[in-house]
Amino acid sequence: MTRAVVVGSGPNGLCAAIVLAQAGLDVRVVEGSDRPGGGVRTRELTLPGFHHDTCSAIHPMALASPFLQTLPLADHGLEWVQPDAACAHPLDDGPAVLLERGVDATDALLDACDRGAWRGLLGPFVDRAQELFEGGLASPGVPASPLLLARFGASALLACTTLAELRFDGPRGRALLAGLAGHSVLPLSAMGSSAIGLMLGVAGHAVGWPFPRGGAVALTDALLGVLAGLGVEVECGVSITALSQLPEDALVFFDTSPQAMAAICGDALPSSFRERYKAFRHGPGLFKVDYALSEPIPWADAAVHRSATVHVGGTLQELAASEQAAWDGAHHERPFVLVTQCSGFDGTRAPDGQHTAWAYCHVPAGSDEDRTAAIEAQLERFAPGFGDVILARSKRSARGLQRDNPNYIGGDVNGGAATLDQIFARPIAHPRPHTTPDPRLFLCSASTPPGGGVHGMCGVHAARTALTR
Repeated sequence: MTRAVVVGSGPNGLCAAIVLAQAGLDVRVVEGSDRPGGGVRTRELTLPGFHHDTCSAIHPMALASPFLQTLPLADHGLEWVQPDAACAHPLDDGPAVLLERGVDATDALLDACDRGAWRGLLGPFVDRAQELFEGGLASPGVPASPLLLARFGASALLACTTLAELRFDGPRGRALLAGLAGHSVLPLSAMGSSAIGLMLGVAGHAVGWPFPRGGAVALTDALLGVLAGLGVEVECGVSITALSQLPEDALVFFDTSPQAMAAICGDALPSSFRERYKAFRHGPGLFKVDYALSEPIPWADAAVHRSATVHVGGTLQELAASEQAAWDGAHHERPFVLVTQCSGFDGTRAPDGQHTAWAYCHVPAGSDEDRTAAIEAQLERFAPGFGDVILARSKRSARGLQRDNPNYIGGDVNGGAATLDQIFARPIAHPRPHTTPDPRLFLCSASTPPGGGVHGMCGVHAARTALTR
């Protein structure tokens, strides 16, 4: 076959299209929404002149991505902004602890009893970060650096609560690790909940936690620019509901949930296979608030302004209770809140002297409950007077997120629960997980290895698999 259609234009779909076009295929990309990008978009959600990232905002794995590193994204207008520190974690009983760019600088911020513990945990991987990224973001198979990945796995496969208590005696190191692990959207007591946190920690030291100047849309625009140079445009407003809408002589790649692909393909896939796709599990959702602010968030500890990403919620124990509640179908009264404050480093986000921010917490899948009061109580806890600087809000529940992006089933933005079994069987247990029984149909979304994050590698692996076959 010399033709390919990519259904969906998130980063994975766009990267799949680039790989296919680079190989000489005639590629068509179709998108159901009125604009491309999936979760990597920027809009005026609150007031005119205030530009908000609709979902993904901070992109360490984009810089770590072996494929995105090969693309001339800067030639298409992408400029990365690097805050001084990767992330900040304010605490009640002392100064905030920060994930500094340097491992030793981070170590120096921990309790005296834990000096050297951070380097002992992350240092060996920071020194070989590129190997780790290539191995961790690779397609299933024999890794290029098996001993390095085995050493990483010895810690990554542990529950965050276990790893934190093994490695750190004081609360500061434990809280910092818990905040990182919170990005997994897993109970922190679950096996494997350390994996994403450790990878993000290594990325923070090795490549930083940057974001695109002008908003996340700048990354999407740069990928579109690369595609345009290859003669490919994205057709928006094209909703694919049945395989009959697509040419029979083309390879088809779905940057969708497994459930959506199964519904579209229908009898083209065996019913037993479709049932396995439908059984793929999704995790908790998000409740997100975007803010237009008259001034920066008034953090009690000014050091928190050195980062664009802030983990709000206090101690390891508090974060663990909050994350467990979302999995148990409950709304925790003091949720773990993830905050971005890009406008302190990027003046294009808001009118002069004003600012933007967003904050979200994890909630039970499909929740429609308004969590604004709980989020703002946590922000007031560490930034007294926050309510006084709010000019406007835009809220989206977990159910609302799914309405905006059908891939976010129940508000799950990671493309499926990153549980231990679904790390290795994503979306099903198969040596070539991007393939299906039909040799022309492929899944290329974050529901395939290596999973969620803005790195494009799910699409890359799907496209390369098809080209190899």
